[in-house]
Amino acid sequence: MTDCLFCKIVSGDVPAEVVRASERTLAFRDINPQAPTHVLVIPRDHHPNAAALAAADPGLTADLLREAHEVAAAEGVADSGYRIVFNTGAEAGQTVFHVHAHVLGGRGLNWPPG
Repeated sequence: MTDCLFCKIVSGDVPAEVVRASERTLAFRDINPQAPTHVLVIPRDHHPNAAALAAADPGLTADLLREAHEVAAAEGVADSGYRIVFNTGAEAGQTVFHVHAHVLGGRGLNWPPG
């Protein structure tokens, strides 16, 4: 997708502060962090949302979640607790329509979110 911001980050056309990279995923810091740790984990391949990714490639979905945990561990929040959030659809707050997991931690996270 030529107009997708996250595809442009994957291709290197748009800079990002990358914290982890694997063959199938990329993790980078959110430019508008909502917690001390706020990293986005995306598949390198374009899928518009979490439901589409799960339907198309369950293995990549598992890789994305595994990488989210690895990010939390590397950021030092895995033991104290962290949240993985997928916003699916505009009304849920999704603004970039390339599936991405928000890894949030480093402070108390209230419930319910939003």
